[in-house]
Amino acid sequence: MQLTRFSRTAAVLAVGGLLLTACGSDDNGPSASAADGGSSAAPSSDTCLAGTLNAEGSSAQQNAIDEVIANYTADCADATINYNPTGSGAGVEQFNAGQVDFAGSDSALKADAGEVDAATKRCGGNEAWNIPMVVGPIAMAYNLDGVDGLVLTPAVAAKLFKGEIKTWDDPAIAALNKGVKLPSEKIKVFFRSDESGTTENFQKYLAGAGGGAWTDEPSKVWPGAGEGREKSSGVADGVKTTPNSITYVEWSYARDNNLGIAKVDNGAGPVELTGESVGAAVASAKSVGTGNDLRLELDYATKTPGAYPIDLVTYEIACSKGLPADKAKLVKSFLTFFSTAETQASLEEIGYAPLPDEVRTKVDTAIAALS
Repeated sequence: MQLTRFSRTAAVLAVGGLLLTACGSDDNGPSASAADGGSSAAPSSDTCLAGTLNAEGSSAQQNAIDEVIANYTADCADATINYNPTGSGAGVEQFNAGQVDFAGSDSALKADAGEVDAATKRCGGNEAWNIPMVVGPIAMAYNLDGVDGLVLTPAVAAKLFKGEIKTWDDPAIAALNKGVKLPSEKIKVFFRSDESGTTENFQKYLAGAGGGAWTDEPSKVWPGAGEGREKSSGVADGVKTTPNSITYVEWSYARDNNLGIAKVDNGAGPVELTGESVGAAVASAKSVGTGNDLRLELDYATKTPGAYPIDLVTYEIACSKGLPADKAKLVKSFLTFFSTAETQASLEEIGYAPLPDEVRTKVDTAIAALS
């Protein structure tokens, strides 16, 4: 999708602490808050460059990156940024094949899958860095008439998504939702049919917190039950149009499609998905990369009260060196704008949680080192 010359936004959100209070969007298309008066910092005139960047990958970050592109190109009229939300797996493949200038992926590059070596080769023998940029909570989004605030534990969710729990009034679900009238209808599960970092992160949660109920090795390919739909928009639409259904999908898509969002109980009581609850979880993420390779490790099994545990971080995967000079400068300029506190704050209105300051400081250092 190519976005140019959108009207830039005016107000800067006042955000404190971890900058993690979020509200929804009424528009599932790109740049909702850009059109409605969201906020971001303008690139300075000396950082605006002419040229075109092509990027591809995570559909989880689509609404976020479309928002940022709209604001960036509104001020930098001679820059064109194209982002194709084909999924994390496709984005990494295209980046490693030299077809795009940077990739968006909900999982860091994997050494054991050959992705790190392929990326190094693509970058002319230089490292490719995983730079966290977008925090996108994953919702267990459902369409269940008359049921608000459905509660699920990781073990029950694992059995549900494996197809072992087949009806909504199953005793395991009923025990978590006392006083709620659950239908006896069969559960319809929708999953991502394309390779997806969202799929992998959701499985990491089920495997990490489910107490052995999820036995498959987490990957970008879905091994469980259900019907496949392409991309985040596909599974969200599947649930929206199918009674008694459920899926895993990014918060922004769940909210934009007015889907029910399950509360998650990891052992410290049911937790609603909010900006604050996401912040409580992301703030404790461990940095497991080295130098400017900023891979993060989330604690999916956290029992911190009020922490929402099903989160993903989308990385922008970029060559530390090795791109043509004009491309490298434009990537650096755009990612610098993407990481500013003002730009990150503007993403709250469309269902994303801004990077905590502790992470954003490291991101700024990594981007400054791109050459």
